[in-house]
Amino acid sequence: MEEWDVILLGDGGVGKTALATQFTLNCYVEVTLSESHCRTYDPTIQEGFRKYFVVDNRVCFLRVIDTAGQEEYANLRNLWIREGQGFILVYSITSRDTFDRLRVFRQALRRNHRREEEPIMVLVGSKSDRSQEREVSIEEGAALAQNLGCEFFETSARTAKNVNLAFVTLVRALRQVKNPQSQTSRTGIQKRIAGFFKSNASLPRPPREIYQEPPNPFRDTPAAAQHSRIASQAVSVTQTL
Repeated sequence: MEEWDVILLGDGGVGKTALATQFTLNCYVEVTLSESHCRTYDPTIQEGFRKYFVVDNRVCFLRVIDTAGQEEYANLRNLWIREGQGFILVYSITSRDTFDRLRVFRQALRRNHRREEEPIMVLVGSKSDRSQEREVSIEEGAALAQNLGCEFFETSARTAKNVNLAFVTLVRALRQVKNPQSQTSRTGIQKRIAGFFKSNASLPRPPREIYQEPPNPFRDTPAAAQHSRIASQAVSVTQTL
């Protein structure tokens, strides 16, 4: 089965976590911070979301890495850029600043992406359900995507509009030019991540291990287990006849 590491890049608060949660869990999460909560709130460092996904009748396993937009985590973000295969650049259509700051992430991507081919990416303008607060036009997003040479979607994690389509489009582009991630490569990434936090002990660690893979819905289900037991019993009966 093919496996892909997809890295979400964008400023803090643009909705990367909501996008990843809607895609992997089919639900919408919204963080509303009170003044007191802001003092204890830790932004995403490198949250990992995982999903088995069917694209064009082929099953693939996606690890979606939700990186922090804050500058103090730039080194960790750059590490993921070096190891990532596909990228989703995210800005909020309700914030001109997040659109303008995409240049920071584009520069980091060009500087740290170490593969021979150009980075495979999709541009996403999030929070399309809040069009009354729009600060970035569709035309501006489309023009930037044309400049980057990638597909562009305005998405809404709240309504799920275009969320799956953005990931489907990225997987199709990845299949054209790249090989799926290997187990050896993933183990190497884990070691480098552990090394980063060992040398930066003052930074909070990620909230969970990103390589703890979930059950395969096409394999590890009660129905599949029952089917396996029935098959085993059938074999036993056949052997005794």
